[in-house]
Amino acid sequence: MKKKLKIKWKNIILIILIITSFILLIYSLINIINWFNDNNKSKEIINDLNEKIIVTQDNEINTITFQNEEEIKEDDPYWDFIKMSLINVNLNELKNINDETVGWLKVNGTNINYPFVQANDNKYYLTHDFYKQNNGGGWVFLDYRNKKELEDKNNIIYAHGRANETMFGSLKNILSSEWINDEKNFTIQISTDNKSYLWQVFSIYKILNTNDYIKIDFNDDEDFLNFINKLKNRSNFDFKTTVNKNDRILTLSTCYNNYQKVVLHAKLIKSN
Repeated sequence: MKKKLKIKWKNIILIILIITSFILLIYSLINIINWFNDNNKSKEIINDLNEKIIVTQDNEINTITFQNEEEIKEDDPYWDFIKMSLINVNLNELKNINDETVGWLKVNGTNINYPFVQANDNKYYLTHDFYKQNNGGGWVFLDYRNKKELEDKNNIIYAHGRANETMFGSLKNILSSEWINDEKNFTIQISTDNKSYLWQVFSIYKILNTNDYIKIDFNDDEDFLNFINKLKNRSNFDFKTTVNKNDRILTLSTCYNNYQKVVLHAKLIKSN
């Protein structure tokens, strides 16, 4: 009798394991299908926006520089970058689609050439696309604490690091020697409602998950400069970029995997 009971328990445990494995398999398949569907939706939106919106390069408009050029070293690539053009995008049509549109972001050497948005928190656009539809791919968004015209000391833009290289999936390119060896990649262009901006990269890195670079307000100039030095010391490459207490910076942040993030920092050097 005991032997029969033992055999029955083994059978029950086996059946439970088979059912559990089947449920996990179905769950995984559903997640994979949703992942592919979200990727396809994101690509369709990107293609649709690229057909509707024209991004123009304009270096003829009056510009303002944000540097005390006497403090810039002779070997600082600033002297080449300051001559580069700004981008100009009419956001009216984008705002008709999504009234939370803030601007357009272009990062050379990546696929990042998208409008970015801003919600009332940093969660909404992790699960919603530009059309405000549910989408695990999310969208590119400005930190809800930042001013829309990027007037803060640290202006932070996020997106998912998608494996199909949509959103900030191609931001990992900044860690490659190919990206680093091309100085044309060392500037970031942004167009908003009222202004266009040119930013000069000064730090790139991959780091274990941390939020210590997600800082917008600073106690004083010393606090800000200590922050800048920390970011520069982390960089995989020495950009020879001078950053001072009066600068405004841009931060691009995404996940590299479940444990690490890829981050880029740049300082504002020119706007219209």
